Amino acid sequence: MRVALIHDWLNGMRGGEKILEVLCELFPDAVIHTLLCDRSRLSPTISGMEIRTSLLQRLPLSRSKYRYYLPLFPRLIERFALEGFDLVISTSHCVAKGAIPAQGALSICYCLTPMRYVWYFGDEYFAHWGWKRRMLSPAFAYLKRWDVASAQRVDRWIAISEHVAARVQKIYTTRAEVIYPPVNTDFFTPAGKAGNYHLIVSALVPYKRIDTAIRAFNELGFPLKIVGEGPQRNRLQAMAGPGIEFLGWRTDTEVRDLYRACRAFIFPGEEDFGITPLEAQACGRPVVAYGKGGARETVRDGETGVFFSDQTPEALADAVRKAARITFDPELLRKNAVRFERAAFKKKLHQYISTAIGEFRSAHIS
Repeated sequence: MRVALIHDWLNGMRGGEKILEVLCELFPDAVIHTLLCDRSRLSPTISGMEIRTSLLQRLPLSRSKYRYYLPLFPRLIERFALEGFDLVISTSHCVAKGAIPAQGALSICYCLTPMRYVWYFGDEYFAHWGWKRRMLSPAFAYLKRWDVASAQRVDRWIAISEHVAARVQKIYTTRAEVIYPPVNTDFFTPAGKAGNYHLIVSALVPYKRIDTAIRAFNELGFPLKIVGEGPQRNRLQAMAGPGIEFLGWRTDTEVRDLYRACRAFIFPGEEDFGITPLEAQACGRPVVAYGKGGARETVRDGETGVFFSDQTPEALADAVRKAARITFDPELLRKNAVRFERAAFKKKLHQYISTAIGEFRSAHIS
C-alpha cells in the first residue's frame, strides 16, 4: 500500500509536526506532500522522509511571508499528483485536507482545526493589514466555500480534541473521532527545583496572545522567558519590560530544562488542544491557562493549574498570583500528562487507521 502524507507546511516542530512524526514512524515508506519545507527545522524522522513541495517553495519571501499567499493555497494543494497512492492521510489546520486523492483511495484527515485563518482567528492574523484586509474579504469568502466543499474529499475524520470535533461537526456537518495528540512523557520528566521565572513556549503569532502575557508580566514585574519565533517577535519585544527575555527557538533538551526550572507555564491563547501545557505538567510544573478551548481538556483547574476567564492582562496577572499561592503536587501534575503519552497515541492511531482501511476495502468490495 502506497501512502501519501499531506501537511500544510513544514517550518518547525510544533504540535502538528509531532503528530506527523508518529505517522512517519507508522508509514516509513510514505511520501510527504507539503506547501513548503525547511528541513533544518524538522526532526530527523521527518527530514529523512521523501518530501515533495509545491510552487510556494520557490515564490519570493515564501519562507517568512507565506501567509501572504493564502488565497493560492487551495490550488497549490490540489496540484499534488496523488495517483498511485492508496491511502492519503492529511494533518490539516489550513488546506492539507483538500488534496485530491486518486480514485478509489481512502482519505483520512487528522484535523487540527478547520481552516483557522477564515473561521476563527482571521482578525488576529490580518487586522493589522488595515485597508488590505478589507480588500481580501472576497478571498476569505472564497476560502470558506472551498474549505467546506473540499471537506467532501475526506472519508474519515479524526479530531485533535472534543473542542475541534465540535467545530468539524458545525462547519463540515460530519462526525470526527477524537484521538488526543501525543506527549513525549518519556522525554519530558521532572528534575530539580523550580526557579523564579515563568515560561512560554509558543510560535509568536497573533492568536497565541503573547501580547496579553507580556502586558500582564510588565504589571507583575515577574521574570518571564519566551521560547519561540514568529512574525510578531519585533512587535512583542518592543512592548516587553526588562524582566521579559526572548530566547528564540531552542532544542527539545533546552526546552525541557526550561520547563523543569520554571515556576509555572503560561498559556494565554485559545488553543485547539495545546501540547506544551502537557509537556510542562509532565515535567512537574503547573499551568496558568486561558480557560477556553483545548486547555479545558488538558488542565485541571486548581489541581494542575489555574484558569483565567477573561483574555486580559489583568485577569492573567490575577491567575498568576493565585497559582503562586497554591502548592501543586508534581506527581499529580505528571500523572495528568501521562494520560496523553506517545506510545498510547501511536497504538490508538494505528488501530484506527487499520480499522478504517479494513472497512473501506470491505465497502468497496461489496
